[in-house]
Amino acid sequence: MDIIMEYNKETIQTIIESLGLTEDIQVDDIPDINLYMDQLLEFLNNRLYWLKRESADKGLTKTMINNYTKDQLLIPPQNRKYGRQHIMLLILISQLKSILSISDIKKIFAPILNDINTPDDDVIPLQEIYITFLELRKEQFAEFYDTFEEKVKYIESKTAAIETTNRNAAELLLIILMLVAQANASKRLAEKMIDTFFTDKEE
Repeated sequence: MDIIMEYNKETIQTIIESLGLTEDIQVDDIPDINLYMDQLLEFLNNRLYWLKRESADKGLTKTMINNYTKDQLLIPPQNRKYGRQHIMLLILISQLKSILSISDIKKIFAPILNDINTPDDDVIPLQEIYITFLELRKEQFAEFYDTFEEKVKYIESKTAAIETTNRNAAELLLIILMLVAQANASKRLAEKMIDTFFTDKEE
């Protein structure tokens, strides 16, 4: 199998930009009015389009949101309408579920949000969690890009002796292996922290 296009820094930069790593939904971007389910899905799926790998991917669905509510991961709607709290929580869930299982997501939120039906007993207000997440995400992206460039240069030095026709594919393979190793390490650490610190007392 041949690679479709030649690898170069400009192409990688374009791919990184398409990931939506800087396209955050700020609190002020969230509608200040309550939305019905269809309006909620339209808003979130339009704004979180970058989470989809392919355009045919469905994104969030009614079934998903209803299941989150049944599992007490999402605040029940008020008069069939969803407000800012729902939207912020759904954005967090949408990003977390690409790495963690729904049961793990529920475990880490449970001791912070306490009674999902009311925000009054939250250890940290959901809006504060959301804003801090956006700040951390922005910092992580800046660090990721700087580190990525350094590692690509290292990979290029390792493949410099390979003939030009094969070097492109070799560099891409090593870059992908590097990214997978990095993602796997982060995922495993997150899971181990959940298993260590968020275990049910009954277990």
